[in-house]
Amino acid sequence: MRRSVILGCGSYLPKTILTNDELAKRVDTTDEWISKRTGIKSRHIAAADEKTSDLALAASREALAEAGLDATDIDVIVVATTTPDNTFPATAAKVQALLGMTKGFAFDVQAVCSGFVYALAIADNFIRLGQANKALVIGAETFSRLLDWNDRGTCVLFGDGAGAVVLGAIEGKGDNTDRGILSTHLHSDGRHYDLLAADGGPGSTGTTGHVRMEGQEVFRHAVQNLADVVDEALAANNLKPEQIDWLVPHQANQRIIEGTAKKLHMSPDRVVVTIADHANTSAASIPLALAAASKDGRLKQGQLVLLDAMGGGFTWGAAMVRW
Repeated sequence: MRRSVILGCGSYLPKTILTNDELAKRVDTTDEWISKRTGIKSRHIAAADEKTSDLALAASREALAEAGLDATDIDVIVVATTTPDNTFPATAAKVQALLGMTKGFAFDVQAVCSGFVYALAIADNFIRLGQANKALVIGAETFSRLLDWNDRGTCVLFGDGAGAVVLGAIEGKGDNTDRGILSTHLHSDGRHYDLLAADGGPGSTGTTGHVRMEGQEVFRHAVQNLADVVDEALAANNLKPEQIDWLVPHQANQRIIEGTAKKLHMSPDRVVVTIADHANTSAASIPLALAAASKDGRLKQGQLVLLDAMGGGFTWGAAMVRW
């Protein structure tokens, strides 16, 4: 069986850091209020001249360097983003050009905070089917540009950044001892479309709109949906919770992360958490967390890593990976 193994990780965070205390000068909130409810202390904000493609490019170059590959080795680029440079063409095409990649194909995926898991699943399927041998999967967002900075219920939650992984094809036995992506699990439920959404778009208002969210409802659904998809990933691979070495969740809310870890009976030191410094970077949050844990040596070859995420739509999903 062909498997997709992660060959390299990369990340990029804009230089400007906006702390809770600084944000409290703009909107009626406090560091204590934000920290207690979300676990967020600060977030990175893209400069006025930084596009989503710029963030994606920097993360991609780092991932390629770690993998020891050149852009010409890549067959497909999949960019997960809610904040593309332009309505069209795809931001992935811009990244392809900036990297100097002239073969293969590139496209965007839009599943908001679940975007990276969706993109990873798509790239994995291309590799499994033999339609690609190496893939570049990117989560990149300039989410701050969708925020209403007068809405304290949303503007405190999000930040900007990009993360990327390079996938390569290897041969496996077809069981859960293989290295690489063991399984991916994707879901959506459009009945909850309006609970977490932007109030605009080119096909409706002709504007990008601002993020609007029914926080309590989103939290309730996130807890249940993530619990279900974690069970699904474990069952699909005949694994028990205690066999998972690392949980790398979407960084939306500290309480949601803790709830998932508790269900898995995982101690906090087995969960990769970046939310305090990054806030919610939507599709970029999981690859940013993977890059952080890869750089500091926490992720070691052969370990089992569980990724999970939920976002607007609602969309949600998980991936089981042996590093």
